[in-house]
Amino acid sequence: MLREIKIKLKKLASFLSTSTFVFLLVMPASTNYQLKDFGFGSGGTSTASSGNYSLDAIAGEISSGKLSSATFGIGSGLTYTNQANVPVAPTFTNPNNYYNKLQLIIDTSGNPADTKFAIAISTDNFATITNYVQSDNTVGTVLGIEDYQAYASWGGASGFYVIGLAANTTYQVKVKAMQGKFTETGFGLVSTAATVNPTMSFGININTINFGNLPAGTVVNSPQSVTASFATNGETGGKVYIIGKNAGLLSASKSYTIASATADLSSAAVQGFGAQGTSATQSSGGPLSIVAPYNVAASNVGIVDTAVREIFSSANPIVGGSGIFLLKAKSLALTPAASDYSEILTVIASGSF
Repeated sequence: MLREIKIKLKKLASFLSTSTFVFLLVMPASTNYQLKDFGFGSGGTSTASSGNYSLDAIAGEISSGKLSSATFGIGSGLTYTNQANVPVAPTFTNPNNYYNKLQLIIDTSGNPADTKFAIAISTDNFATITNYVQSDNTVGTVLGIEDYQAYASWGGASGFYVIGLAANTTYQVKVKAMQGKFTETGFGLVSTAATVNPTMSFGININTINFGNLPAGTVVNSPQSVTASFATNGETGGKVYIIGKNAGLLSASKSYTIASATADLSSAAVQGFGAQGTSATQSSGGPLSIVAPYNVAASNVGIVDTAVREIFSSANPIVGGSGIFLLKAKSLALTPAASDYSEILTVIASGSF
């Protein structure tokens, strides 16, 4: 092998003796990377870059010099002073007993408007689990460049909801900032909030209503109203329904029914039976509303038949919801007289989780 090298060198020397000298410099390289220079020189560089990466280096900077404690750290050198401000702990809360989302408000910590922020999230205080809030507000395992967003994109002063969370779980979050090249900070301090279990409560205030007599041609109100108490942390609220067994007031002895209908019972030729919503309130959330055809007044009623029909609704989580409805009935002179006219009503509630 050594003889072969000597032969090649002699040929090169012979060639150079009759030709112009050419100096070739081959930089250290591989199939993926190439080092452009053997050193930074005396002043370092702040402009070395490619389409995807940039390098900032300062001659004489101490990479290990750092003032720190268990909670805070101060880096050294020009690169550190170029960094954005480390965000303080964000505001992280569960403002309405949510089971699958939490509200997060970033603190800009004095950073400019073009600063972008990334958010880490964990369920074990980052001991072994570190995930990231994605640009669509869900949680993912990878932090992409698209997940760095400006303060306004993270909801500004109103913040946003981190969605798709597990129920009855405590979460921790922390934020870091980036504002141009060489400026990305470490993550700031941690904030904690917890989701709760899905919940719904429901009840009615009365078991039996006795109309008494139904004089022919007279609209008679039930002596008691029915109050449906309703609360749920369902993400899209919930609903209250009403259903009848006989589709009206049935006399078994006469085999006759004063049929229920959506109608104005004050009309002279009309007999009937139905419900009328009179009030819908809540302590917070909601709002609870009366649904057609029960959102009427005077002698108007909505039908109560064998179909399950919505009478109260809330599109959002609700606390202390109270829906009140009244029953109305009217007979005519030709209505068979009997003492056993009756109906069995069922009131149902559901949460929309």
